[in-house]
Amino acid sequence: MTEPIKVLIVDDHDMVRRGLRAYLEIEDDIEIVGEASDGDEVLERVEALRPDVILMDLIMERVDGIEATKQVLAQHPECRVIVLTSFYDDEKVFPALEAGATSYLLKTASAEEIVEAIRKAVCGDSVIDAKVAGKMLHRFRDARPKHEQLTSREREVLILIAKGKSNAEIAEELYIGIKTVKTHVSNILSKLGVSDRTQAAIYAHEHHLV
Repeated sequence: MTEPIKVLIVDDHDMVRRGLRAYLEIEDDIEIVGEASDGDEVLERVEALRPDVILMDLIMERVDGIEATKQVLAQHPECRVIVLTSFYDDEKVFPALEAGATSYLLKTASAEEIVEAIRKAVCGDSVIDAKVAGKMLHRFRDARPKHEQLTSREREVLILIAKGKSNAEIAEELYIGIKTVKTHVSNILSKLGVSDRTQAAIYAHEHHLV
């Protein structure tokens, strides 16, 4: 028989720990090996109990879940940390994932979702709450250079703007109407977050588009 997954529950609320224990103890392949009420206790518990997975709250006194995650994974990289919290603001989500958390769930998750995340964690797979995943995607998009939002035609127009071409000259070179050029220019300024053609030209040169 396969060894059960050893789980450590970390939360500063006794009722939360009791609820999680009650949910998880009915699963044959999960064993709750211990609890901790503060991030300061986590490393000691991990040393003694050697859990496979830690369910980690983030907001706790003395040492928070993010710092506890860093400390644990620095000494026990084989552990898997699943964040289980009520918070999904940027100041919590990204530092927790950067600290090495495998998964990020909200406390609104069902018992089945938590169990699934635990089983996936030991296989190296992640489970990210949909709200958190949306934030990650938004951040990824924001991290891309603004000119990557431009269509191929808008890039052509931007390059010609950077070369000092007028709307009439751009229209003639690309075989399009003046009105179409003006629409492209307006879209370019909006997507690049600049206010005029000069700033657009400067952007193009700074990003080596010309």
